[in-house]
Amino acid sequence: MSNNTGKLSGIFAPVVTPFHSDELSLDDLRFNLQRLKETDLTGYLALGSNGEFRSLTDKEQIQVMEVFAEEQGDKIVMVGTACESTRQTIIKSRLACEMGFNYVSILTPSYFVKQIDGIVLQDYYSRIADSINCPVLLYNAPRFAGGVEIPIQTVLDLSRHSNIVGMKDSTQTGPVKLLSHLDPAEDFSVLAGSANFFYPALEAGAKGGVLSLANVIPEDCCRLYRLFLEGRYDEAEKLNSRLIRLNKAVSSTWGVAGVKAAMELVGFRAGEPRHPLQGLPDETKQNIRETMVNEGFISA
Repeated sequence: MSNNTGKLSGIFAPVVTPFHSDELSLDDLRFNLQRLKETDLTGYLALGSNGEFRSLTDKEQIQVMEVFAEEQGDKIVMVGTACESTRQTIIKSRLACEMGFNYVSILTPSYFVKQIDGIVLQDYYSRIADSINCPVLLYNAPRFAGGVEIPIQTVLDLSRHSNIVGMKDSTQTGPVKLLSHLDPAEDFSVLAGSANFFYPALEAGAKGGVLSLANVIPEDCCRLYRLFLEGRYDEAEKLNSRLIRLNKAVSSTWGVAGVKAAMELVGFRAGEPRHPLQGLPDETKQNIRETMVNEGFISA
């Protein structure tokens, strides 16, 4: 396995977990990873929100990690290891480190939401980072964490920890606000968590993105990133507008069910979300298909 623990940059797919008849489908996960391995993606996020990690048993999470370990190739893999307690998160994070993954990505705890403030979060992340051997990525996604958001000052304080190297921020304006406070010389990578605000985040200094659309059209997501790096801003902005329109028809409106439906349209094996989440009706799937055709991502 690769062991890149330097500055994170590039496009990452928050890989979905396939289910069929509500059962975990590891063969389909392997198929998807083998296909994604042939793209220009920098890597993957395993067991993120698109991976429905909260819907998996502990045993199933380990099974998913084992497939990622076997199919990693030269891709960088970050693994979601968040639990409600610091102790549980350290145990799961140590397992991810032992399996050779590059980073752990840790969502905020949220069950006791009234007691979780910046002081609690700083202690939570610091203790984890002190206790494991692989680098830590903060994961700021209040809509998946009961509204808990990491305060900017807390992120700035945590960014000085030698084993906390970056953050995936899935809030609309969070990456741009954070980057306006960060020292550009600091070795701390901010990754945008949605195609909806990926481009302005790049303009503000983000190093890449963890984009749900990278499960569906990975090469187009990578092309946008390359166009920006090459200074081809007119082309980049046009492609960005197309990606935003597609993202609004897929992930922003329908969440993981929309991502899975779009993946099936381009030959991936995504299945349906795990219950209680519902799959999409045929009419909605057809609307997604029409949007993909209209925006030029698939042929009619």
